[in-house]
Amino acid sequence: MSKIAIVDYGVGNLKSVTNAMDYLGLNSKITKDRDELERADAILLPGVGAFPDAAERLRGSGLDQLVIRQAERKPILGICLGMQLLFDWGNEVRECKGLGLVNGSVQRIQTELKLPHIGWNRLRFPNPSPLFAGLEEGDYVYFVHSFCALASRPEQVIAATDYGTSVVAAVQNGNVFGCQFHPEKSGEAGLQILRNFGGLNR
Repeated sequence: MSKIAIVDYGVGNLKSVTNAMDYLGLNSKITKDRDELERADAILLPGVGAFPDAAERLRGSGLDQLVIRQAERKPILGICLGMQLLFDWGNEVRECKGLGLVNGSVQRIQTELKLPHIGWNRLRFPNPSPLFAGLEEGDYVYFVHSFCALASRPEQVIAATDYGTSVVAAVQNGNVFGCQFHPEKSGEAGLQILRNFGGLNR
């Protein structure tokens, strides 16, 4: 069975992700061991909190370069802040460099609605992706965030939603995928997304 390594760099709600993986029967393990991450068939990058703190922890662990290298040959999925870290730059608190695996930056959501954005929103799919196989336009997923990605290349946006403005909900660049929402907290639609991700490396 293929194995998904969940990166433990001190930031992220790891339990809810592993619970969802276990429920789906996917073989996953939380780890910061370089050898395990290199041997894994896919890598999941979680994240909760502020962009610069997470980026510094990832760099401090030395796992940032490992994730960048592994993205050349296996599927990577960033969730919530983990997706934001995939971008070139973040502008939360201060400007901070990201992993540069997806083109663009992360900015505060420009909306008149209340922040943080917490709740269920419909998805639309401007570009096709295997990550959303089996889902339909209008399926709901669960968001918790105040910052969102501004993608430089529209073709890398595979899902969007609306929160007083259009918000990038998911991205793909080759083997690299990111979801701004929490698939592990998004009911059957979210489970299908994780199931799809688990099947990419087979």
